[in-house]
Formats: sequence, structure tokens, C-alpha cells
Amino acid sequence: MTTLTIRRPDDWHVHFRDGAVLEAVLPHTSKDFGRAIVMPNLVPPVVTTADAEAYRRRILSALPDGHDFRPLMTLYLTETTDADDVEKGFRDGLISAVKLYPAGATTNSQSGVRDVARVYPVLERMAEIGLPLCVHGEVTDPDIDIFDREAVFIERVLAPVRQRFPALRIVMEHVTTKDGVDYVRSQAENTAATITVHHLIINRNAILAGGIRPHYYCLPVAKRESHRLALVEAATSGDARFFLGTDSAPHPTHLKEAACGCAGVFSSINAMACLAEVFEAAGAMDRLEGFTSLNGPAFYRMEPNTAEVTLVRRPEPVAYPATVPFDGGAITVFDPIFPIHWECVPAR
Repeated sequence: MTTLTIRRPDDWHVHFRDGAVLEAVLPHTSKDFGRAIVMPNLVPPVVTTADAEAYRRRILSALPDGHDFRPLMTLYLTETTDADDVEKGFRDGLISAVKLYPAGATTNSQSGVRDVARVYPVLERMAEIGLPLCVHGEVTDPDIDIFDREAVFIERVLAPVRQRFPALRIVMEHVTTKDGVDYVRSQAENTAATITVHHLIINRNAILAGGIRPHYYCLPVAKRESHRLALVEAATSGDARFFLGTDSAPHPTHLKEAACGCAGVFSSINAMACLAEVFEAAGAMDRLEGFTSLNGPAFYRMEPNTAEVTLVRRPEPVAYPATVPFDGGAITVFDPIFPIHWECVPAR
């Protein structure tokens, strides 16, 4: 196969940041993707509908001319979130999801939830109106090994929330373990998971073997090879509960290459090309459209994009930029450690 035309994909988990970084990275998402669930962990975070509306305006102002792209806004869940404000944002068509960050779990999560019971009134309202909850599925207990945080989160937090709110629509974002895959498969169709590009490609050796490689460090951290293989199997299986969320997370290169480097992988620029490599290797190119373009809209109760893109396999490797410059530095682009022969172009 040298070409594949599919519905235009969506990214159901992306970080745009703000200001100069937003202006630098947004075009690489809006070029290939029709929509994206935009993460709210700015400084200060996007906690109210008014915050989300203002952030959406800034995103649209930074959108290049000719790019047909719709940002899907989210709210950052805190222990003081107002359920009425959440419902109003949803009913007005502005809010597409609410994001649960355990406090301290990842970048700019300090304002997140420490006691999940304190947000039960908001979760109850969300279950009533059908608004999805996106969860960063890790505990932050320092006694828990970092490689076990996802599995423990399922046991301690996610399972009790699911039992208490059986109608709540939940997305377990950037799932990284077989435990997470198995949990989603054990649940009804109102539980789903996003899978990132980089977690389909790297395991923890990429970060640690042969020296510390900070540009592969992310949260949740990449796990053992057995977990990566479980993610590939889930993504390529055709199971509609799994869909693409790149978790593309830009950080200035100098803050990644630091004594205490930032967590995040920036993959928007080559995400679709990398996915084509993964699905081709798995003999599952016929299921790429479902994972990138159909399963996510179905879960979020939206229609698939009507436009199409074409993935073209080039005989020679495609050269993607190593960095993306912005006013203040540069952002390093995800390197999958193998040649990329695919390229995503508009369908003719």
C-alpha cells in the first residue's frame, strides 16, 4: 500500500499552551486535524466557562488563514468547581469535557483534585447531562512506584468513581499499561481511552538505555515493552473504545534538557505519519481510520469530519523538522527512532 485516503482525523487530547508557544504549535495540529480536545492546564488554569471562552478566542486568533479547525474546550476540575457553570458551558456548546488532574500528577496540575469525593457533586451533574470526564489516570502518593501509578489509580480512584456514577462517561486519557487496556475492555461503552503516538512507539528503554534522553520523558511515563505491545494491540484492534489522543505537549528544549526537565513529548507535526508506520507494521492499515477519525467522534457524540486526508508512502524517508522555533526558543519534535516514510496530505 502506498496511499490511503481516510476521513480527516481528530486529536482527542492536545496541549497548545498560550502566547508564543500557542502560535508556534497550533498550525501543526490544524494542518492535519479537524478538531482537538484542548487541555486546560494553563497558568492560571482554565477553570470556568468564561476562562474557556477567552482561551478559545485566543486559539482562533492564532489559527492560520485557510485552516479549517475547531478547538473543543475543556474545564480544569478543582474542588471548588461550580456544577452550574459546568452545565451552562456544556449546554451553550462551549464545553466538550471536564479534565480531572490529581494534584501534582503532571505539568501545571498543582490546582488539581486531592480528594475525589469533594468533586462528586460535579461528577453527578456531568453524569446527568452526558458531559464526559477526562482523567489523568495516576495517583501521586510518593510511596507508589512511578511505573505503578496507573494501575493503582484504577484500583483506588477510577473503579470507585465508576461504581458510584455508572452513567458517567469517562475517558481514561493517555493509557500506558495493559492494566488500563484491560480495565477499559471490562467496562461498558461509556468508558473509553485515548492512546498517544509516542506510547505506541517507545518503551522506558528509550528514556534510560544508553543515557538519559529527556525528549522521551513524559507523564504518564513510558512503561515496559509488554505494555507498549498491549497498547498497539488495542489501537489496531478495531475496538471503538480506543482512539487517538496525541497528548502532544510542547516545552522549550532548554527546559527539557535541564537538571529537572519537563515532562512532555511534542508530536503534532508528525503524528499521523508515525501512526501510519505503526499500523502498517501491525498489518492494520484498514483500521487506522477508525482509530484516528471515527471512534473519537462516536464517543463524543459528534459526526465524523466530512473532509478527507491522504497518507502517502514515499520511497525515501520523509524529513520532518527536528525543532519548531518560537519567540523564546525552540521545541524539539518527537523522533520515533526509525525512518518515517509516510506523509499526510489533503485529499484530492
